[in-house]
Amino acid sequence: MRIILLGAPGAGKGTQATFIKQHFNIPQISTGDMLRAAVKAGTPLGLEAKSFMDSGGLVPDAVIIGMVNERIKEADCANGFLFDGFPRTIPQAEAMKNAGVAIDYVVEIDVPDSAIMERMTGRRSHPASGRTYHVKFNPPKVEGKDDITGEDLVQRADEAPDVVNKRLVEYHDQTEPLVEYYGSWAKSGAVGAPKHVKINGLGELETIKANIFAALK
Repeated sequence: MRIILLGAPGAGKGTQATFIKQHFNIPQISTGDMLRAAVKAGTPLGLEAKSFMDSGGLVPDAVIIGMVNERIKEADCANGFLFDGFPRTIPQAEAMKNAGVAIDYVVEIDVPDSAIMERMTGRRSHPASGRTYHVKFNPPKVEGKDDITGEDLVQRADEAPDVVNKRLVEYHDQTEPLVEYYGSWAKSGAVGAPKHVKINGLGELETIKANIFAALK
């Protein structure tokens, strides 16, 4: 099973990706995770990408495509893979198509901007442990403090309101056209065209999960 997950930042792609990869026993290929690992390791690629990520910008296509092409050649991708956060743009999608990377399904998770703003700007984390909270949906016992240590919680730079808004604008401008791209390709009936399904990303996680698996049947 070879799947692309589409949706705005904060739409819940990462959560649903975990369910999908476990169900089909395929690796999740998240360019975000690969980039963050490079940043943490301090590699040249990581240092180059960090400035884009901190400002909510998109990392250049050449960096992403090179990274992904190497990843899908690894042995664990022989029976399929799940792209989470890639492709982000039409040129990336075209590059993948031209490289002969076959895709079975494109799953679009649809969430309104207002809900995404609430989700993302309300997140807080405890850097030392990785514990996460949400000011509305999962608040700490004491406002702004970690439940276990009592230390201050922080808001990630890429989850500040102005940065989230910028990311949403970029999504609508650059990534949302992929919905039309893959939708048109799916409707064409062309050989090798993936199937395109749209899932409502609001509601209970289990309901969204069930709807995705029903569509993938």
